[in-house]
Amino acid sequence: MPVYSMTGFASASAAPVAEGEAHPAGVTVEMRTVNSRFLDIAFRLPDELRQVEPALRELLTAGLRRGKVEVRALLGRSADEGLPQPSTEQLNRMARIESTVQGWLPSAVGLSVHEVLQWCRGGGTGNANAGLDELAVQAARTAIDALREARAREGARLTQILGERITTLRQLAEQAAPLVPAVVQKQQQRFMERWSEALNSAGAAGAVSAEAARDRALNEAAAYAIRIDVAEELSRLVSHLDEIERLLAKGGEVGKRLDFLIQELHREANTLGSKSSALELTGISVDMKVAIEQMREQVQNIE
Repeated sequence: MPVYSMTGFASASAAPVAEGEAHPAGVTVEMRTVNSRFLDIAFRLPDELRQVEPALRELLTAGLRRGKVEVRALLGRSADEGLPQPSTEQLNRMARIESTVQGWLPSAVGLSVHEVLQWCRGGGTGNANAGLDELAVQAARTAIDALREARAREGARLTQILGERITTLRQLAEQAAPLVPAVVQKQQQRFMERWSEALNSAGAAGAVSAEAARDRALNEAAAYAIRIDVAEELSRLVSHLDEIERLLAKGGEVGKRLDFLIQELHREANTLGSKSSALELTGISVDMKVAIEQMREQVQNIE
């Protein structure tokens, strides 16, 4: 299953098989999506298509999981300009109906030109938009399929970028691993030199005192090694990278899990930086944080 981005755009049109007088130019549906924690759908529909909103929402809910979606439907120019031409019989009939209603209900509001044209567009059946509804749903289905394809292509690009950052982090972890023993050995030698200088200055450089100084220096070095040991952090970091690669290979709805793993990567990189006592480790920690932040920006766009 592919990895889907939450960013995409698609447009589709649907027109009647046989050109009719009611809606010869058909309906165009445009969909634009950006990242969001949940599925948030906003519609911009003309008055003629307000009643089709529940059907469009159902299609989007079935096809998408996350993202802020803006749906816009447009009627063809001919649908706007090709106004019906009411016949004399239709106008007389509506005038009689309006007169009868106002005779019984004097406060009733008269028909507007728009209402008259809509009634005439439907042939007097009151179902003027039935054909437009079907076209809107048809166009929406096509647009959703195209949108998912666009989001899949963008998801593949994000997966490639994340793979490059994962490779960078693995290389940084490999560089950091051998630095800790070297730092510990260097610090151990420093402790030995300091204890030796202290004993010489005190005039107590005998064999027993030298042995005790050596043991004390080794104990201090061991304690120091425990404080700066980052092997566990590096191991967890590599484990998180393995899990991210597994999720990307699996695909589907992995955005929220990836976001959690990115937070864990940040935690390990921060711990590595706080424990480092060597300039090289500090630099590696900074480079890790930069790569992880770049990953976080990309993961926020994954469904």
